[in-house]
Amino acid sequence: MRIAVTGKGGVGKTTFASLLARAFADDGARVLAVDADPDANLAQALGISSEAARALQPVARMKELAEERTGASGGYGSFFKLNPKVSDLPERFCLTHDGVRFLWMGTFEQGGSGCACPESTLVKRLMGHLLLERDEVVIMDMEAGLEHLGRRTAESVDALVVVVEPGQRSIQTAEQIMKLAADLGIEEVYVVGSKVRDEEDRLLISGAIPARQLLGTVSFCDGIRRADRENQAPARLSAGALEEVGAIKERLLALHAA
Repeated sequence: MRIAVTGKGGVGKTTFASLLARAFADDGARVLAVDADPDANLAQALGISSEAARALQPVARMKELAEERTGASGGYGSFFKLNPKVSDLPERFCLTHDGVRFLWMGTFEQGGSGCACPESTLVKRLMGHLLLERDEVVIMDMEAGLEHLGRRTAESVDALVVVVEPGQRSIQTAEQIMKLAADLGIEEVYVVGSKVRDEEDRLLISGAIPARQLLGTVSFCDGIRRADRENQAPARLSAGALEEVGAIKERLLALHAA
C-alpha cells in the first residue's frame, strides 16, 4: 500500500507518519518510510539518533549521482535521460531502524516553474518508482503542496492522508489539498485530526470533514511533546497515540479494501 501524508506545517503530520509506520511494522508489514518534506524531521520521529540522521544525505542533493544516472554532462541546458535507473536506490540509501526502513528523498530546489534539471528528474523518477513499483507499505511524508506529483504518479497513491489540527486555517488548507488531489486523480483522500484536546475539538473537525473521509483523531499528548524535547520516537513515549493511530490504520485498510 502506498500512503502519502500531507498537511499544513506544524499540525503533527510527521508525528502521524512515524506512528503510522510504527503501527504497520508492529503488525509485521515491510515498511519503507520516505521523507519528502523540505523541513525534514521524519528520521528523528522514527527514533533514529541525531548522529545517524546527520550522516544521511537526501537523494535530491546527490548531484553526482543525478548526473551519473541521467547521463548529464554537468552543465544545465544539456541533454539527459528523463527515465534514469532508480530501482537500486532505496536499498542503497535506506537506513533501517527498529523494523522500519527510512529513506531521505528530500526535494529539489525549484528555481522556476517547469524545472527540469538532473536532480529534479532523478527525484521525480524515484518518487514514481516508490509509488508504482514497490511491493511493500510505503509511507511518504510530504509537504503541503502536491505540485511535484505528476498525474501518473499521483494516481498510483493508494491513499492521501491530510493531517489537520482543530483550527479553521488548518481545515481550509486541508480542503485546498483535497481539491488539488481530486484534480490529480487521487481517489482515496482522507483526513486525520491531530492535537485533539476535547469533544469541542472533535466536533470542529467532524463538522467540516465528510464522515467517510475522516479516519479518526489523535489526542493531544504530553508524551509526544516530551518525545520531541528528548529527540525520541513518539511511539515510545505515547502508547495512547500509537493505539489511536493503530485504529486509524485499520479503518484505512478497511476503506481501501471496500
